[in-house]
Parts: sequence; C-alpha cells; structure tokens
Amino acid sequence: MSMNRQQKRMLQKQGEIDADGAPVRARKEPAAPRERASFGQFLREVRAELRKVAWPTREETVNYSIVVLVTIVFMGALIYGLDWLFSTFILELFEQRS
Repeated sequence: MSMNRQQKRMLQKQGEIDADGAPVRARKEPAAPRERASFGQFLREVRAELRKVAWPTREETVNYSIVVLVTIVFMGALIYGLDWLFSTFILELFEQRS
C-alpha cells in the first residue's frame, strides 16, 4: 500500500507502523478497567478536589448577586413592557368598530 509522508507520520505516532513503514505486529493491549474506589476514598478525593477550587470572596459573591438581581429586574420589566406594547397594538388593530 502506498502512502504519503503525512499518512506515514500519523500511523507512526499511532504505533501502527515502525520507522521503516512496516506494520507493527504486536498491538498495545487496552488498559484494564480500574476497580471502583470505596465510598470513603471517593469522599476523600472529592474533598481534595474541592480544596483546589478558587472560591469567590464574600464581597465578590455579594457583587455578583446584586448584578444578577438587577439584570433579572431589568429583563422582567423589558419583557413586561414589550408584552404590554404588543398586546395594546394588537387589540387596537383588531378592535371591532360598531
């Protein structure tokens, strides 16, 4: 089978062929599945990972909460205003004149 340099390099990186371009006979065995950790080990690992988290300060949390609340109030008012505007327009448009 003929192949270009790019294909050859890719297959060499994958371990499919050797430096001469000949196929490798022995393939790597897939990794064996790991045994499940105990519940205690799981909790220890979770605790260790949570120590690595960069937690926000109290001041940052308060600031972020204020920004979220202001945004929610603004978006709620905007949606209410648009709903009122469009509903008024539609009612005026289709109002029955007698």
